[in-house]
Amino acid sequence: MSIDILFKIAGIGILVAVLNQVLSKAGREDQAMLISITGLVIVLMMVVKEISGLFDTVRTTFGL
Repeated sequence: MSIDILFKIAGIGILVAVLNQVLSKAGREDQAMLISITGLVIVLMMVVKEISGLFDTVRTTFGL
């Protein structure tokens, strides 16, 4: 695992936080929550892909 994924997750987190604050101040809390959920789903998909790679590596290492 490289450090790039951490920077991507941090970048998504910063972008979601800024958009959430802007939309909340504009009185659009429903869209702010939608942006937060979308950011969470994107990060979870990235993490699941990395975990899948980990399981594949363990499987090949132990010959399962």
